[in-house]
Amino acid sequence: MREESLRLASTPCQPLPNTLCKEECYVVQSTGAVVTLNSSVPLIYFFCSKLPSDEYFKPLPRFNIDKALGTCTLHLPNSSPVHTVYAQGEVSVLKQVVCLKACRELHAIGALTDALLPELTVLEDEPDIVVEKYKEEQPDYFPEQLVDNWLHFSRLGLYYCYKISLEGYSKTTPAEIVLAVKSDMGSDFISNSFKLWGVQDYVTVTMRYVGIIHLNQEQVIVARRFQTTILSLIISNDHLEVGDSIKNLLEMPLSPGVVYLLLPVVAGKIDWCSIKFSASPMLEATNKDIRRCHSCKDTDFVQTKDGPLCRCTLKNSIVCTPHNGTLYAVSGFLDLNVNSLLHRSDGSVVSYKTHFKTRHGLDLTCEDQPLLAASKILKVRNFLQKGNCQEKKETSNRNAVELPPELCIVVMSPLSAHTLYSFSFIPSIMYRIQCMLLSVKLKRQLGPIMQQFDIPSLKILEALTTKKCQEEFSQESLETLGDSFLKYIATQHLFSKYKHQHEGMLTKMKKNLISNAALCQLACSNNLVGYIRSEPFHPETWIIPGLGYDTCGSSKIVIQSPNMYSLRKLKLSIKSKRIADSVEALIGAYLSAAGEQGAYFFMKSLGMDIEFHNMPIERKVTIKSEEFINRRSLEEMLGYDFNDPSLLVEALTHGSYQIAGTTACYQRLEFLGDAVLDHIFTDYFYHQYPECTPELLTDLRSASVNNYCYAHAAVKAGLHKHILHLSSALYRRMADYLDTFKQSFSGPSYGWEAGIGLPKVLGDVIESIAGAIYVDSKCDKEIVWRSMKRLLEPLATPDTLEMDPVKELNEFCASRAYGITYTVTHDNRVSSVVAEVQTKGTAYKATRTGITKDDAKKLAAKAMLQDMKAADGMK
Repeated sequence: MREESLRLASTPCQPLPNTLCKEECYVVQSTGAVVTLNSSVPLIYFFCSKLPSDEYFKPLPRFNIDKALGTCTLHLPNSSPVHTVYAQGEVSVLKQVVCLKACRELHAIGALTDALLPELTVLEDEPDIVVEKYKEEQPDYFPEQLVDNWLHFSRLGLYYCYKISLEGYSKTTPAEIVLAVKSDMGSDFISNSFKLWGVQDYVTVTMRYVGIIHLNQEQVIVARRFQTTILSLIISNDHLEVGDSIKNLLEMPLSPGVVYLLLPVVAGKIDWCSIKFSASPMLEATNKDIRRCHSCKDTDFVQTKDGPLCRCTLKNSIVCTPHNGTLYAVSGFLDLNVNSLLHRSDGSVVSYKTHFKTRHGLDLTCEDQPLLAASKILKVRNFLQKGNCQEKKETSNRNAVELPPELCIVVMSPLSAHTLYSFSFIPSIMYRIQCMLLSVKLKRQLGPIMQQFDIPSLKILEALTTKKCQEEFSQESLETLGDSFLKYIATQHLFSKYKHQHEGMLTKMKKNLISNAALCQLACSNNLVGYIRSEPFHPETWIIPGLGYDTCGSSKIVIQSPNMYSLRKLKLSIKSKRIADSVEALIGAYLSAAGEQGAYFFMKSLGMDIEFHNMPIERKVTIKSEEFINRRSLEEMLGYDFNDPSLLVEALTHGSYQIAGTTACYQRLEFLGDAVLDHIFTDYFYHQYPECTPELLTDLRSASVNNYCYAHAAVKAGLHKHILHLSSALYRRMADYLDTFKQSFSGPSYGWEAGIGLPKVLGDVIESIAGAIYVDSKCDKEIVWRSMKRLLEPLATPDTLEMDPVKELNEFCASRAYGITYTVTHDNRVSSVVAEVQTKGTAYKATRTGITKDDAKKLAAKAMLQDMKAADGMK
């Protein structure tokens, strides 16, 4: 046997018969993918399985074979871009022949990929990523108008001046400060006013341009010394630290820094007396020196901690008491001395001399000297924060003190308490000015085409301000508006561009186009991240103009690019969702201020590949609508007459309605109508209730734009009678529900409870009809709104809105630090949810069932709220 094997080993084998070459097939030349007669049938079934479906319909191909004629007609589901394929051939292979032909046609229009597979449409939750490129290097931009080097600035000679007025904190005349800068900051800069919170009710800050002023270099130097001294004292409350920081102010750094002047105004004129003398080296003299002004007599001297001083020098000054390291603003002298009686907070009455001896161990010797009327210098804070401003209000009585002059060291004089108090607002004021200037810069950065749209810089700033900043405005409402417009414009773009793609593929493409990651990438590519305000303002980190250098002399400002500066200290990394939210808020800002064209061109300026109102859809449908629907009744119900009634037929056709000669099913129109309705409602609520909070706007939108609301409206109008379907399960579901709740369809449709338990199909039809009217009316949203409003009225209002029970329960428990758990089970297509809340002394439990998990969860949360509120005695 071995010999026979060796003999045959040298004999070449005959090739196997190549059945593939004889069998008809279709080959994609670019990839080499092949589908044969035998593989075409399972491929068509696989293609159908990837089409959109619901619990009432599973898409499958249907074959009509006429053996006598040798023909086969393949009917694909209505959601397929190819509906019918006809073929002739041998009866034994007719099914394979028609499926192979269908594969060719599906590939030709892109429904099958070059690998001859359907596009996968599984949508996964996108993780909230951080863009790695910017994680460690996110710039924090700084306006170029406030950047220069001090040597160059001091030699300019001419300076642009803006008067900052503060009204509301004083019963007398408003405080005024002149801001002197190197260049004109533009008309947009002075067209706004803003509020500072936490003092009385609020302080209103207004700015106006007052012209160009001439200053010599010496004036710039003394003004720089004045502002750095007073601002350092206000921020640090430590005169020794301030003394160390201003020692080198005579030097003029050549590196770029924060450069501008803040000049106090008294009686309408710049107070050069305070600027020149209050921070001058005079106060650094030794205790043996006698310091006085020219008008004082020898009898007007009082003894201080570091020597005699004239009364008028002390009258308006900042002093420090070394025994407790506290700074005070002195406003004058009292008709009291150290032997006068002090009524202490514990009810006891002692002399001031006794008080300082027993409380601080200090012996007071100047018994005839009058006491000083003073008040503590409050440490500067963020006056832009509106939250908790009531808690931070300070009263003058609480900070008023009487001081013996012999305990005081004069730090600055002359300096009125009025000027000192007004400068305590400067860090917050200048931070807002910085942000406003950056908003103007962002508008210019977007390119020439965007300059045609007039949008207030304050609106841009609102879009860039996150809720975390805790200011009087935030981006949330604009984000809600921009989000709805972005989805709307992306949806109509995809709907018109990809005429053969089903709803599942369109949804996937929309997700890829406007996902958080995609928007974040656009923001990063366009250098927008440095403009976003993601943290509250911290005055202690604010750069004082004149002190913006570290111990090595390096500036805290760095050059990013020509005319683009940023802080040397980088921002904390911002997550992609927050960056994406800011892009949506900017879209909302342009939409609210410049209309749809402004918002659209903003999106284009970022590089978004999208077209707007490119809608005319060529339709080759020749069906007679009256054969399928009661057109007259429906148009009367909607208040709209269709130019192309086949759109109305399509809007009412469920996927299970597999009847030859009909249109496609409603899923593509539902995809379009969903976005149109979402945007129409959001825009309506945004403009109808301009004063509502972002949270209320979101709740109004959620209550009105949901499947429960739409399903209830559909049944209330009787639309369920017109839906074209062949699903017995859907029929039973609607019949059972309507028989049980036949009396509940006369009230409002908004909210969640009105339509709970109704089939999703009913809500889908409202959306598909909206999409049909939108296409038929050539993208006229007003027509869509009028028709849909008829079905959905009465609309939700702030007074009639009821909160979603799951959200309300979460907030209720969060405010009391209670924990919530939900346990979900399923039995025979019915979901059951058990809600449990553990309080300090009681465990609450509620179980409810529903057709869907969400239905059961809402019902369980509502029952839980009722039980817990009853226990707390709440309504």
